[in-house]
Amino acid sequence: MYAVFLSGGKQYKVKKNQIVRLEKLNNTLDSTIEFNKILMISSKDSVKIGTPFLKEIKIKALVQSHGRLKKIKVIKFNRRKHYKKQQGHRQYYTEVKIVDINNF
Repeated sequence: MYAVFLSGGKQYKVKKNQIVRLEKLNNTLDSTIEFNKILMISSKDSVKIGTPFLKEIKIKALVQSHGRLKKIKVIKFNRRKHYKKQQGHRQYYTEVKIVDINNF
């Protein structure tokens, strides 16, 4: 069984006991999160698709860690104009473990 849910403007496909890196969430470590914006759920015999969300299904997750990804370089450059601008960016993330997918 897997589900697709929406968090931080992005869609994630998850299964039970899977660890997922999401956009930074303001939750403490070892706290439980409940995701309500479920787009789709699939089991061995059936598939449910929301319009746009499924109201009766919830995903419970446990916050495991917070961190930052590797640095990416943002370079703006115009040739023959003596223009070069460099900048670095490190995105924050929250790592969660999917505990349960409630299918009512």
